[in-house]
Amino acid sequence: MSEDHGLEEDDSGAVMRAVGRQIKLWREAAGLKQAEFGALIGYGEELVSAVERARRIPRPEFLDKADEVLGAGGKIAAMKKDVAEARYPKKVRDLAKLEAEAVELCAYNNSVIQGLLQTEEYARAVFGAAHPPFTEEGLERRVAARMDRQEVIDGSTARPVFSFVQCESTLRRSFGGRMVMRKQLERLLQVAQFRNVVIQVMPLSREDNAGVDGSFRLVRLKDGTTIGHNEIQLTSRAIADPKEVQILEIRYGIIRAQALTPRESLAFIEKVRGET
Repeated sequence: MSEDHGLEEDDSGAVMRAVGRQIKLWREAAGLKQAEFGALIGYGEELVSAVERARRIPRPEFLDKADEVLGAGGKIAAMKKDVAEARYPKKVRDLAKLEAEAVELCAYNNSVIQGLLQTEEYARAVFGAAHPPFTEEGLERRVAARMDRQEVIDGSTARPVFSFVQCESTLRRSFGGRMVMRKQLERLLQVAQFRNVVIQVMPLSREDNAGVDGSFRLVRLKDGTTIGHNEIQLTSRAIADPKEVQILEIRYGIIRAQALTPRESLAFIEKVRGET
């Protein structure tokens, strides 16, 4: 199996191996086989094995139950913070931190549905299409990271404000097959009802499109600073230079003006869903 892209970019892999090793030591000290231990904490033998081999990242409830069953006195449960920090690649953690401090997030996408809008099935299909392929652990880490990042957009508050412009091609590119795409389009329609979210579509029929250079996002922070971000092939780059950020801000404004209005965009998405 190929190496996980960027897996060694920080110490998260080492953290997960240490956690798995500790759980194995506590389990063996208790005289339990993996299947027996799994039955006691409500998980299958396969998952227990994967956690101990650092192939799967344990959820907080897994660590809590393991601590209780193995009588670890809080030593296993205490690893939850380390696991939470190591759960995702560093660049994803950094991006999530930026998003958590934002008052406004703007994103134009012309390759895939924006990550904050993706369903789990769609995200899994997108990551699963990567070549060379991710390891099973790498795939799970990225899908989990993408889903957890979506906590910032739950529709329960008015802040931050979100603006998304999706190229029509992203609505028609069938990642995961027809049913996955249909569910994904329904997710767009659902999120568009949130009062702090605006979703627009850039039709392929437009003669002018200021976003032809590729996808990017803008994150406006509480202190008034705006950070740009783009991700191209193997490069994930934060853009802080005021001159470059200004270019992206101007470009995004033009993209929004060129796209369908929010109301027209919802009708367009519904039309594509009907064709899916």
